[in-house]
Amino acid sequence: MADEQLLQDVANRLRVLSIESTNASNSGHPTTCASIAEVMSVLFFDEMRQTLSDPRCPSSDRLVLSKGHAAPILYAAWAVAGLFPESKLMDLRKIDCDLEGHPTPRLSFVDVATGSLGQGLGCAAGMAFTAKHFDKMDYRVYCIMGDGEMAEGSVWEAMNFCQHYELDNLVAILDVNRLGQSEPTCLQHQTDVYKARCEAFGFHTIVVDGHCVKSLREAFAKARATKGKPTALVLKTFKGKGIEGIEDMENWHGKPIGDKAEAAIRVIESRMKNTRPTKVAMKPPGNVLSSTGPDIIQLDKPPAYAVGEKIATRLAYGTAIAKLGANNKRVIALDADTKNSTYSDKFKKAHSDRFVECFIAEQNLVGVAIGCGTRQRTVPFISTFAAFFTRAFDQLRMGAISQANVKCAGSHAGISIGEDGPSQMALEDLAMFRAIPESLVFYPSDATSTERACELAANYKGIVFIRTSRPATAVLYDGSETFKAGQSKVVMKSKSDKALVIGAGVTLHEALAAAKTLSADGVNIRVLDVFSVKPIDKKGILENAAECGNKVIVVEDHYEQGGIGEAVSHVLAEAGGATFRHLCVRGVPRSGPPAVLLDVFGISAKTIVRTVREL
Repeated sequence: MADEQLLQDVANRLRVLSIESTNASNSGHPTTCASIAEVMSVLFFDEMRQTLSDPRCPSSDRLVLSKGHAAPILYAAWAVAGLFPESKLMDLRKIDCDLEGHPTPRLSFVDVATGSLGQGLGCAAGMAFTAKHFDKMDYRVYCIMGDGEMAEGSVWEAMNFCQHYELDNLVAILDVNRLGQSEPTCLQHQTDVYKARCEAFGFHTIVVDGHCVKSLREAFAKARATKGKPTALVLKTFKGKGIEGIEDMENWHGKPIGDKAEAAIRVIESRMKNTRPTKVAMKPPGNVLSSTGPDIIQLDKPPAYAVGEKIATRLAYGTAIAKLGANNKRVIALDADTKNSTYSDKFKKAHSDRFVECFIAEQNLVGVAIGCGTRQRTVPFISTFAAFFTRAFDQLRMGAISQANVKCAGSHAGISIGEDGPSQMALEDLAMFRAIPESLVFYPSDATSTERACELAANYKGIVFIRTSRPATAVLYDGSETFKAGQSKVVMKSKSDKALVIGAGVTLHEALAAAKTLSADGVNIRVLDVFSVKPIDKKGILENAAECGNKVIVVEDHYEQGGIGEAVSHVLAEAGGATFRHLCVRGVPRSGPPAVLLDVFGISAKTIVRTVREL
């Protein structure tokens, strides 16, 4: 155990390194770092159990720096521990250096990217839940939050989750340094109010002098001894602590201290017994937890639907994830109180110990799933109405930066849900998920392809979106059909097709109905099931378009922007020479019977027939 003088010296060394590295990059947040110097020192060199040779060791404690703009002090702590030379810190924010302005998992010691405030606690909650309920191990999770981000609703979603599941292996650390970016925070140093709020959310809460090493050690000891509830440490701190002339002063957010650095460092070092504490020992983990491999995850049984049988793809989703869970214990499912609509309740019934109810808190649903999936501990499938994923777009965006391994299933897509009306209709979801870097987007049109989409998703490391539909639709494929990302399927063709009609989900079945009507009049069309919206099947689209006179119609239950139509038109524009029509939902829809809505908004079989005849 490190003595208090050493821990204080390390804290001041971390301050110095934060000043020097931000000066070297001429950008960054040294004052934000200074307010958490003591707690970083105590965490790294007295409290947490870490493996220096393997920062992502699954047995190690986790730290989420939710106030990600304090990244320089996180990097400094690992340098002082000996993970890399302190001189490397002077490359902060350079294009060829992974010590970025805010932490990302490009670094071996970062599990989730932070910097978009209010998100760290949700991810930490997922890690803590995984420790208690999936790994059943004693590693602990710490999350450092700024007082400014306590205004974010997502923080309180996460706190509610933590207390509900009694995550006594989690410590939320509130850095109450009084100052925000542009002015003082709304509560400033009212630590009693923070304490009352945390206690109201079921946290064992301790107010601590955030610059007193002894008090911090005592508080962490109390947190370890607390059972049945999470702990919140409310640290009263000062922004820029220890930097003379800058401490607790406004207008120093996000600014290196420039020519004030030399004098400031001289004063800080005058308070140190040892001005160069290096390779300070970290506590090793206790129990050893084996790493999980990237094993192949398969359905325990192939799809077994009769062609022509009517099954909603949302129902097939529930069946599929239950089958995946039967074959691999790393598969888990999470939902936002829609499990009887998304059919994730089928997973809960089969594997209740691996189902997590996140309630109506979609931002936290995504954050918890991201945390659960870190260090390859689990493969999370999360579900809600597709429209409600839009509320969590920032979490999904940050998930991509975090290299998150999360599978999202959005049900109740489009106007085909009918009478529930536009608030429940996902019409922007494809655009949202297509925009996420390195994501996959599947839009299955029957039960068989839905099960295979889930299987493909489980084996892809990254964010995947599976769009499912409310209405029951006919099964098109038998269980032996194979599916791939980036591959479409032709479901109807002839040697004299007048046009290529591309659909997915409900609109694919409308296209097939249109094909039947046109065929009776001697007009043939080719119908293509897009299946993989991202990546789109460029080769298949261009080849089939060429065989249909380069006349292409896309019909989709989505707004005009960002969906299948834009993906296909991009492919056609690059090749040139095609006649293109886009049938989609234009304008805000309304309640009504599904068939009537499809007709009114121009994506029904009737509209497809008319459009083909007009080409």
